[in-house]
Amino acid sequence: MDFELSDEQRLVEQSVREWGAREVAPRIHDLDRAHQFDPAILPQMAALGLLGISVPAQYGGAGMDYISLGIACEELEYVDTSLRVIMSVHAGLNCLTLLAWGTEDQKRRYLVPQAQGQQVATYGLTEPAAGSDVRGIQTVAVKDGARYRLTGEKMWISLADVADNFLVFAWSDLDKKRQRDPSGLSAFIVERRFPGFSSGTMKEKWGILAGNTGFFKLDEVEVPEENLVGRPGEGFKIAMFALDQGRYTVAAGATGLIRACRDASTKYAKERRTFGVEIGQHQLVKEMIAQMESDYQAARLLYLRAGWLKNRGERCTRETGLAKWFATVASERAAGDAVQVHGANGYSDEYPVGRFYRNSKGAVIYEGTREIHKVMQADYVLGYRVDRATRCQLPPYPAK
Repeated sequence: MDFELSDEQRLVEQSVREWGAREVAPRIHDLDRAHQFDPAILPQMAALGLLGISVPAQYGGAGMDYISLGIACEELEYVDTSLRVIMSVHAGLNCLTLLAWGTEDQKRRYLVPQAQGQQVATYGLTEPAAGSDVRGIQTVAVKDGARYRLTGEKMWISLADVADNFLVFAWSDLDKKRQRDPSGLSAFIVERRFPGFSSGTMKEKWGILAGNTGFFKLDEVEVPEENLVGRPGEGFKIAMFALDQGRYTVAAGATGLIRACRDASTKYAKERRTFGVEIGQHQLVKEMIAQMESDYQAARLLYLRAGWLKNRGERCTRETGLAKWFATVASERAAGDAVQVHGANGYSDEYPVGRFYRNSKGAVIYEGTREIHKVMQADYVLGYRVDRATRCQLPPYPAK
Protein backbone atom coordinates (compact mmCIF):
# COMPACT_ATOMS: atom_id res chain seq x y z
CA MET A 1 0.00 0.00 0.00
CA ASP A 2 1.35 3.41 -1.01
CA PHE A 3 0.55 6.00 1.67
CA GLU A 4 1.37 8.93 -0.62
CA LEU A 5 -1.72 10.61 -2.04
CA SER A 6 -1.91 10.96 -5.79
CA ASP A 7 -2.15 14.38 -7.44
CA GLU A 8 -5.86 13.76 -8.07
CA GLN A 9 -6.48 12.85 -4.43
CA ARG A 10 -4.60 15.91 -3.21
CA LEU A 11 -6.69 18.07 -5.54
CA VAL A 12 -9.86 16.61 -4.00
CA GLU A 13 -8.51 17.29 -0.53
CA GLN A 14 -7.55 20.87 -1.37
CA SER A 15 -10.72 21.79 -3.29
CA VAL A 16 -13.12 20.40 -0.68
CA ARG A 17 -11.15 21.99 2.15
CA GLU A 18 -11.13 25.39 0.48
CA TRP A 19 -14.83 25.22 -0.45
CA GLY A 20 -15.84 24.21 3.07
CA ALA A 21 -13.77 26.94 4.69
CA ARG A 22 -15.08 29.58 2.28
CA GLU A 23 -18.74 28.68 1.79
CA VAL A 24 -19.89 26.73 4.85
CA ALA A 25 -17.66 27.32 7.88
CA PRO A 26 -18.64 31.01 8.28
CA ARG A 27 -22.35 30.07 8.37
CA ILE A 28 -22.46 26.69 10.06
CA HIS A 29 -22.81 28.05 13.59
CA ASP A 30 -25.96 29.96 12.65
CA LEU A 31 -27.38 27.06 10.64
CA ASP A 32 -26.80 24.68 13.51
CA ARG A 33 -28.31 27.04 16.06
CA ALA A 34 -31.39 27.55 13.85
CA HIS A 35 -31.78 23.78 13.21
CA GLN A 36 -31.75 24.71 9.53
CA PHE A 37 -30.67 22.65 6.55
CA ASP A 38 -29.40 24.79 3.69
CA PRO A 39 -30.53 23.23 0.38
CA ALA A 40 -28.16 25.56 -1.51
CA ILE A 41 -25.29 23.35 -0.31
CA LEU A 42 -26.39 20.50 -2.58
CA PRO A 43 -25.86 22.22 -5.96
CA GLN A 44 -22.48 23.47 -4.74
CA MET A 45 -21.46 19.94 -3.83
CA ALA A 46 -22.72 18.76 -7.21
CA ALA A 47 -20.65 21.42 -8.96
CA LEU A 48 -17.56 20.10 -7.16
CA GLY A 49 -18.38 16.62 -8.47
CA LEU A 50 -18.87 15.26 -4.95
CA LEU A 51 -22.33 13.73 -5.34
CA GLY A 52 -21.01 11.26 -7.90
CA ILE A 53 -17.36 11.30 -6.94
CA SER A 54 -16.75 7.54 -7.18
CA VAL A 55 -19.35 6.77 -9.84
CA PRO A 56 -17.79 5.96 -13.25
CA ALA A 57 -17.98 8.68 -15.89
CA GLN A 58 -20.22 6.49 -18.07
CA TYR A 59 -22.90 6.86 -15.39
CA GLY A 60 -22.48 10.59 -14.92
CA GLY A 61 -19.94 10.56 -12.12
CA ALA A 62 -16.48 12.00 -11.61
CA GLY A 63 -14.88 8.55 -11.93
CA MET A 64 -12.54 9.08 -8.98
CA ASP A 65 -11.34 6.28 -6.72
CA TYR A 66 -12.71 5.27 -3.33
CA ILE A 67 -9.87 6.86 -1.40
CA SER A 68 -10.92 10.18 -2.97
CA LEU A 69 -14.41 9.53 -1.60
CA GLY A 70 -12.96 8.99 1.87
CA ILE A 71 -10.80 12.10 1.69
CA ALA A 72 -13.79 14.19 0.64
CA CYS A 73 -15.80 12.86 3.59
CA GLU A 74 -12.98 13.65 6.01
CA GLU A 75 -12.78 17.22 4.77
CA LEU A 76 -16.56 17.70 4.83
CA GLU A 77 -16.97 16.52 8.42
CA TYR A 78 -14.07 18.69 9.47
CA VAL A 79 -16.46 21.57 8.74
CA ASP A 80 -19.66 19.91 9.97
CA THR A 81 -21.07 16.40 10.24
CA SER A 82 -24.18 17.40 8.29
CA LEU A 83 -22.10 17.74 5.12
CA ARG A 84 -20.64 14.25 5.43
CA VAL A 85 -24.08 12.78 6.12
CA ILE A 86 -25.13 13.92 2.64
CA MET A 87 -22.27 11.90 1.19
CA SER A 88 -23.06 8.87 3.33
CA VAL A 89 -26.67 8.50 2.26
CA HIS A 90 -26.49 9.84 -1.29
CA ALA A 91 -23.08 8.70 -2.54
CA GLY A 92 -22.38 5.75 -0.22
CA LEU A 93 -25.61 4.02 0.71
CA ASN A 94 -27.51 4.77 -2.49
CA CYS A 95 -25.33 5.53 -5.53
CA LEU A 96 -22.64 2.92 -4.91
CA THR A 97 -25.32 0.34 -4.21
CA LEU A 98 -27.06 1.09 -7.50
CA LEU A 99 -23.69 0.93 -9.23
CA ALA A 100 -23.18 -2.64 -7.98
CA TRP A 101 -26.74 -3.98 -7.91
CA GLY A 102 -28.79 -1.87 -10.30
CA THR A 103 -29.82 -2.86 -13.81
CA GLU A 104 -28.61 -0.82 -16.74
CA ASP A 105 -32.07 0.73 -16.97
CA GLN A 106 -31.98 1.70 -13.27
CA LYS A 107 -28.53 3.18 -13.66
CA ARG A 108 -29.68 5.24 -16.63
CA ARG A 109 -32.87 6.46 -14.96
CA TYR A 110 -31.56 7.03 -11.45
CA LEU A 111 -27.79 6.70 -11.02
CA VAL A 112 -26.90 9.11 -13.83
CA PRO A 113 -29.02 12.06 -12.61
CA GLN A 114 -28.00 11.36 -9.01
CA ALA A 115 -24.29 11.30 -9.83
CA GLN A 116 -24.69 14.56 -11.74
CA GLY A 117 -26.49 16.16 -8.80
CA GLN A 118 -29.73 16.64 -10.71
CA GLN A 119 -31.48 14.40 -8.20
CA VAL A 120 -30.76 13.63 -4.54
CA ALA A 121 -31.06 10.15 -3.08
CA THR A 122 -31.16 8.47 0.31
CA TYR A 123 -31.64 5.13 2.05
CA GLY A 124 -34.67 3.73 3.85
CA LEU A 125 -33.94 0.83 6.20
CA THR A 126 -34.55 1.98 9.80
CA GLU A 127 -38.08 1.87 11.23
CA PRO A 128 -39.68 2.66 14.59
CA ALA A 129 -39.21 -0.98 15.64
CA ALA A 130 -36.20 -1.92 13.52
CA GLY A 131 -32.65 -0.62 13.72
CA SER A 132 -29.86 -3.08 14.42
CA ASP A 133 -32.50 -5.82 14.19
CA VAL A 134 -33.20 -5.60 10.46
CA ARG A 135 -35.56 -8.56 10.68
CA GLY A 136 -37.85 -6.37 12.74
CA ILE A 137 -38.84 -4.38 9.65
CA GLN A 138 -42.62 -4.11 9.24
CA THR A 139 -42.82 -2.49 5.79
CA VAL A 140 -44.36 -4.86 3.25
CA ALA A 141 -44.37 -5.03 -0.54
CA VAL A 142 -47.32 -6.91 -2.02
CA LYS A 143 -46.96 -8.05 -5.64
CA ASP A 144 -49.84 -6.85 -7.82
CA GLY A 145 -49.33 -7.73 -11.46
CA ALA A 146 -46.43 -5.70 -12.88
CA ARG A 147 -46.06 -3.61 -9.73
CA TYR A 148 -45.58 -3.82 -5.99
CA ARG A 149 -47.68 -2.00 -3.39
CA LEU A 150 -45.51 -0.79 -0.50
CA THR A 151 -46.92 0.06 2.92
CA GLY A 152 -44.95 1.04 6.00
CA GLU A 153 -42.97 3.76 7.75
CA LYS A 154 -39.26 4.56 7.91
CA MET A 155 -37.63 6.89 10.43
CA TRP A 156 -34.28 8.47 11.23
CA ILE A 157 -33.87 9.00 7.50
CA SER A 158 -31.27 11.56 6.46
CA LEU A 159 -32.54 13.92 3.73
CA ALA A 160 -36.08 12.59 4.23
CA ASP A 161 -37.61 15.91 3.22
CA VAL A 162 -35.00 16.66 0.58
CA ALA A 163 -34.33 13.49 -1.42
CA ASP A 164 -35.99 12.71 -4.74
CA ASN A 165 -35.30 8.96 -4.68
CA PHE A 166 -35.29 6.41 -1.86
CA LEU A 167 -33.74 2.93 -1.67
CA VAL A 168 -36.40 1.17 0.40
CA PHE A 169 -36.38 -2.28 2.01
CA ALA A 170 -39.56 -4.26 2.57
CA TRP A 171 -40.85 -7.79 3.03
CA SER A 172 -41.94 -9.17 -0.33
CA ASP A 173 -42.60 -12.65 1.11
CA LEU A 174 -45.05 -12.44 4.01
CA ASP A 175 -44.57 -16.08 5.01
CA LYS A 176 -40.86 -15.44 5.48
CA LYS A 177 -41.70 -12.24 7.36
CA ARG A 178 -43.59 -14.31 9.92
CA GLN A 179 -40.59 -16.62 10.17
CA ARG A 180 -38.17 -13.66 10.37
CA ASP A 181 -36.29 -15.19 7.44
CA PRO A 182 -34.27 -12.35 5.83
CA SER A 183 -34.45 -14.02 2.42
CA GLY A 184 -37.97 -12.61 2.25
CA LEU A 185 -36.74 -9.01 2.09
CA SER A 186 -36.45 -7.09 -1.18
CA ALA A 187 -35.13 -3.67 -2.22
CA PHE A 188 -36.97 -1.04 -4.25
CA ILE A 189 -36.35 2.39 -5.74
CA VAL A 190 -39.18 4.67 -4.63
CA GLU A 191 -39.63 8.17 -6.00
CA ARG A 192 -41.00 11.00 -3.91
CA ARG A 193 -43.55 11.77 -6.60
CA PHE A 194 -45.19 8.32 -6.34
CA PRO A 195 -48.77 8.65 -4.98
CA GLY A 196 -49.07 7.61 -1.35
CA PHE A 197 -45.58 8.79 -0.38
CA SER A 198 -45.25 11.41 2.37
CA SER A 199 -42.41 12.63 4.58
CA GLY A 200 -41.74 14.84 7.58
CA THR A 201 -38.87 16.30 9.61
CA MET A 202 -37.83 15.11 13.07
CA LYS A 203 -37.27 18.13 15.28
CA GLU A 204 -36.40 16.41 18.56
CA LYS A 205 -32.80 15.41 17.82
CA TRP A 206 -29.94 17.19 19.61
CA GLY A 207 -27.10 16.60 17.17
CA ILE A 208 -26.34 17.27 13.49
CA LEU A 209 -28.81 20.15 13.70
CA ALA A 210 -27.81 21.62 10.34
CA GLY A 211 -28.81 18.38 8.63
CA ASN A 212 -32.25 17.24 7.54
CA THR A 213 -33.42 14.11 9.37
CA GLY A 214 -36.94 12.79 9.24
CA PHE A 215 -39.33 9.99 8.40
CA PHE A 216 -41.40 8.91 5.45
CA LYS A 217 -44.57 6.91 5.10
CA LEU A 218 -45.70 4.59 2.34
CA ASP A 219 -49.44 4.19 1.95
CA GLU A 220 -50.08 1.58 -0.74
CA VAL A 221 -47.38 3.19 -2.87
CA GLU A 222 -47.31 1.60 -6.32
CA VAL A 223 -43.76 0.80 -7.41
CA PRO A 224 -43.20 -0.63 -10.91
CA GLU A 225 -41.57 -4.04 -11.05
CA GLU A 226 -38.62 -2.58 -12.94
CA ASN A 227 -37.76 -0.63 -9.77
CA LEU A 228 -36.98 -3.84 -7.88
CA VAL A 229 -33.24 -3.76 -7.15
CA GLY A 230 -31.61 -7.15 -7.53
CA ARG A 231 -33.83 -10.21 -7.42
CA PRO A 232 -36.79 -10.81 -5.08
CA GLY A 233 -35.42 -11.86 -1.70
CA GLU A 234 -32.01 -10.22 -2.11
CA GLY A 235 -32.93 -7.19 -0.04
CA PHE A 236 -30.99 -8.22 3.05
CA LYS A 237 -27.81 -8.79 1.03
CA ILE A 238 -28.28 -5.44 -0.68
CA ALA A 239 -28.87 -3.66 2.64
CA MET A 240 -25.68 -5.13 4.12
CA PHE A 241 -23.73 -4.27 0.98
CA ALA A 242 -24.99 -0.68 1.18
CA LEU A 243 -23.97 -0.45 4.83
CA ASP A 244 -20.42 -1.43 3.85
CA GLN A 245 -20.24 1.65 1.65
CA GLY A 246 -21.97 3.93 4.13
CA ARG A 247 -19.75 2.82 6.98
CA TYR A 248 -16.70 3.68 4.93
CA THR A 249 -17.89 7.27 4.56
CA VAL A 250 -18.77 7.45 8.27
CA ALA A 251 -15.28 6.23 9.22
CA ALA A 252 -13.61 8.82 7.01
CA GLY A 253 -15.91 11.56 8.27
CA ALA A 254 -15.33 10.72 11.93
CA THR A 255 -11.61 11.00 11.21
CA GLY A 256 -12.22 14.56 10.07
CA LEU A 257 -14.12 15.29 13.27
CA ILE A 258 -11.18 14.06 15.35
CA ARG A 259 -8.94 16.43 13.42
CA ALA A 260 -11.35 19.31 13.98
CA CYS A 261 -11.32 18.60 17.72
CA ARG A 262 -7.53 18.44 17.73
CA ASP A 263 -7.14 21.71 15.85
CA ALA A 264 -9.70 23.59 17.96
CA SER A 265 -8.11 22.29 21.17
CA THR A 266 -4.60 23.14 20.02
CA LYS A 267 -5.63 26.67 19.11
CA TYR A 268 -7.38 27.24 22.43
CA ALA A 269 -4.55 25.66 24.43
CA LYS A 270 -2.13 28.22 23.01
CA GLU A 271 -4.48 31.16 23.64
CA ARG A 272 -5.81 30.40 27.14
CA ARG A 273 -3.51 31.01 30.09
CA THR A 274 -3.82 29.74 33.65
CA PHE A 275 -1.36 29.86 36.50
CA GLY A 276 0.81 32.16 34.38
CA VAL A 277 1.28 29.85 31.38
CA GLU A 278 -0.57 28.64 28.29
CA ILE A 279 -2.78 25.72 29.26
CA GLY A 280 -1.01 23.73 26.58
CA GLN A 281 1.90 23.61 29.02
CA HIS A 282 -0.15 21.58 31.51
CA GLN A 283 0.56 17.86 31.25
CA LEU A 284 -3.07 16.68 31.39
CA VAL A 285 -4.05 19.03 28.58
CA LYS A 286 -1.13 17.69 26.59
CA GLU A 287 -2.36 14.17 27.29
CA MET A 288 -5.78 14.90 25.77
CA ILE A 289 -4.31 16.55 22.69
CA ALA A 290 -1.82 13.71 22.26
CA GLN A 291 -4.69 11.20 22.39
CA MET A 292 -6.51 13.15 19.68
CA GLU A 293 -3.43 13.07 17.49
CA SER A 294 -2.84 9.34 17.90
CA ASP A 295 -6.53 8.61 17.29
CA TYR A 296 -6.52 10.77 14.18
CA GLN A 297 -3.50 9.06 12.68
CA ALA A 298 -4.84 5.57 13.45
CA ALA A 299 -8.34 6.33 12.17
CA ARG A 300 -6.98 7.79 8.95
CA LEU A 301 -4.83 4.74 8.30
CA LEU A 302 -7.79 2.42 8.91
CA TYR A 303 -10.09 4.14 6.43
CA LEU A 304 -7.31 4.54 3.85
CA ARG A 305 -6.68 0.81 4.09
CA ALA A 306 -10.35 0.09 3.48
CA GLY A 307 -10.34 2.47 0.52
CA TRP A 308 -7.24 0.78 -0.86
CA LEU A 309 -8.98 -2.60 -0.70
CA LYS A 310 -12.03 -1.14 -2.44
CA ASN A 311 -9.80 0.23 -5.18
CA ARG A 312 -8.47 -3.29 -5.71
CA GLY A 313 -11.97 -4.70 -5.95
CA GLU A 314 -11.49 -6.78 -2.80
CA ARG A 315 -14.18 -7.45 -0.23
CA CYS A 316 -13.47 -5.44 2.92
CA THR A 317 -16.48 -5.70 5.21
CA ARG A 318 -14.25 -6.57 8.16
CA GLU A 319 -11.78 -3.74 7.55
CA THR A 320 -14.51 -1.17 6.89
CA GLY A 321 -16.38 -2.14 10.04
CA LEU A 322 -13.22 -1.84 12.11
CA ALA A 323 -12.51 1.60 10.65
CA LYS A 324 -16.07 2.75 11.37
CA TRP A 325 -16.04 1.44 14.93
CA PHE A 326 -12.62 2.82 15.85
CA ALA A 327 -13.06 6.23 14.23
CA THR A 328 -16.51 6.94 15.64
CA VAL A 329 -15.62 5.90 19.19
CA ALA A 330 -12.41 7.92 18.95
CA SER A 331 -14.28 10.96 17.63
CA GLU A 332 -16.68 10.84 20.57
CA ARG A 333 -13.70 10.69 22.94
CA ALA A 334 -11.95 13.53 21.11
CA ALA A 335 -15.05 15.70 21.23
CA GLY A 336 -15.50 15.11 24.95
CA ASP A 337 -11.87 15.96 25.60
CA ALA A 338 -12.11 19.04 23.37
CA VAL A 339 -14.92 20.35 25.56
CA GLN A 340 -12.79 19.59 28.61
CA VAL A 341 -9.77 21.43 27.20
CA HIS A 342 -12.00 24.48 26.69
CA GLY A 343 -13.24 24.29 30.28
CA ALA A 344 -16.27 26.49 30.95
CA ASN A 345 -15.97 27.90 27.43
CA GLY A 346 -16.45 24.40 26.08
CA TYR A 347 -19.94 24.51 27.56
CA SER A 348 -20.64 27.70 25.64
CA ASP A 349 -22.11 27.87 22.16
CA GLU A 350 -19.50 30.49 21.34
CA TYR A 351 -16.96 27.76 20.59
CA PRO A 352 -17.44 24.91 18.08
CA VAL A 353 -16.48 22.04 20.38
CA GLY A 354 -19.98 21.76 21.87
CA ARG A 355 -21.32 21.20 18.36
CA PHE A 356 -18.60 18.63 17.75
CA TYR A 357 -19.64 16.80 20.92
CA ARG A 358 -23.32 16.72 19.97
CA ASN A 359 -22.53 15.63 16.44
CA SER A 360 -20.14 12.87 17.48
CA LYS A 361 -22.72 10.82 19.34
CA GLY A 362 -24.85 9.86 16.36
CA ALA A 363 -22.08 8.01 14.55
CA VAL A 364 -21.57 5.50 17.39
CA ILE A 365 -25.24 4.57 16.96
CA TYR A 366 -26.15 4.66 13.26
CA GLU A 367 -24.91 2.22 10.61
CA GLY A 368 -24.12 -0.33 13.29
CA THR A 369 -23.84 0.63 16.96
CA ARG A 370 -20.47 0.40 18.62
CA GLU A 371 -21.77 -2.70 20.42
CA ILE A 372 -22.73 -4.39 17.15
CA HIS A 373 -19.29 -3.64 15.75
CA LYS A 374 -17.55 -4.96 18.87
CA VAL A 375 -19.41 -8.25 18.47
CA MET A 376 -18.60 -8.37 14.75
CA GLN A 377 -14.88 -7.82 15.27
CA ALA A 378 -14.72 -10.38 18.07
CA ASP A 379 -16.55 -12.89 15.86
CA TYR A 380 -14.01 -12.35 13.09
CA VAL A 381 -11.14 -13.06 15.48
CA LEU A 382 -12.89 -16.08 17.01
CA GLY A 383 -13.77 -17.46 13.60
CA TYR A 384 -17.52 -17.26 14.21
CA ARG A 385 -18.11 -14.81 11.35
CA VAL A 386 -17.28 -15.43 7.70
CA ASP A 387 -18.33 -12.93 5.03
CA ARG A 388 -19.36 -14.76 1.90
CA ALA A 389 -19.05 -12.70 -1.26
CA THR A 390 -22.35 -11.82 -2.89
CA ARG A 391 -22.86 -11.84 -6.63
CA CYS A 392 -22.22 -8.08 -6.63
CA GLN A 393 -19.11 -6.13 -5.76
CA LEU A 394 -17.94 -2.59 -6.36
CA PRO A 395 -15.88 -2.31 -9.55
CA PRO A 396 -12.15 -1.83 -8.84
CA TYR A 397 -10.62 1.53 -9.62
CA PRO A 398 -10.38 2.63 -12.33
CA ALA A 399 -13.99 1.50 -12.67
CA LYS A 400 -14.66 -0.57 -15.75
